[in-house]
Amino acid sequence: MHLKRSIKWGIIGCGKIAHKFANDLKSVPNAILYAVASRDLKKAQDFGKEHQASTCYDNYEALSIDPNIDVIYIATPHVFHYENALMCLTNKKAVLCEKPFAMNTAQVEEMIAAAKKNNVFLMEALWTYFLPHYTYVLDVVKSNALGEVKTLKADFGFTTPFDPEGRVFNKKLGGGSLLDVGIYPLFAALSILGYPEEVNAQATIGKTGVDEDCSIQLRYKNGATASLFSAVTKETDTTATLEFEKGSIIINSRFHEPSSITILKEGKSERIEFKVATNGYNYEAIHVQEMLLQNRKESTIMSFEKSIQLINLLDTVREKIDLHYD
Repeated sequence: MHLKRSIKWGIIGCGKIAHKFANDLKSVPNAILYAVASRDLKKAQDFGKEHQASTCYDNYEALSIDPNIDVIYIATPHVFHYENALMCLTNKKAVLCEKPFAMNTAQVEEMIAAAKKNNVFLMEALWTYFLPHYTYVLDVVKSNALGEVKTLKADFGFTTPFDPEGRVFNKKLGGGSLLDVGIYPLFAALSILGYPEEVNAQATIGKTGVDEDCSIQLRYKNGATASLFSAVTKETDTTATLEFEKGSIIINSRFHEPSSITILKEGKSERIEFKVATNGYNYEAIHVQEMLLQNRKESTIMSFEKSIQLINLLDTVREKIDLHYD
């Protein structure tokens, strides 16, 4: 029996999401966390010790040129994704880059061009796409078992203490609700309903110049609509509700993470649980490894076209709410 070769991972950025990803990587068959990098060597060493990485770097470039690494997970703040990804791709390393892929469409297009030029794999880390409950919902939509989706409502709001220098409120770090969490309701609309015909949006712009909350309305050619909301100053249910012709599905809180769903049909309610023992990042990591072992340069699920559509929508919303980053 042919054994699949092990895949050696590197992680750039040692923040909260990187810890979750590294934790889940331990459950991925044939995955080895080989190296981590932070601009603070002690932080990298502490992270490496916690997650059994054999090599720790105090700069990102050293990790990107390490010949032992097969694929690099980029978990730095939004504004650095573009430069970090280009560096890794230029050094011929496969890349899984956290969402949002970059700050605008032009940057995303350049990243994709660099991946193609260097003949290496690149994917935006939209982990929700790979979660069991979410793929189940997408299968129901595709099967037309409940008819067409007529409306989608999705929200993601949380409260965080105001810190003008912190990642969430700092404009220089790509702060605001839209890029941080609004991307999830927007992704839900894109993956369930496709690209809209019309986009409208309103936002509360706070004193640091970023959107503290954002409301988005999408309209589709077939008459379907999506109503989306994000916030960093208020808690919301963080659910997604799909109204079909013959019933409805509620993706229970928090819809973008491993969750359960409730199906309402003909007056009956059915709750379906999906047993997930991890944070849920292992599913996208498994997919990336499958793509690498098949020698693919683009995901068959979170494709370049999907990332372009998503960043196009984010750019359109930012224009509507008059939010501009340097």
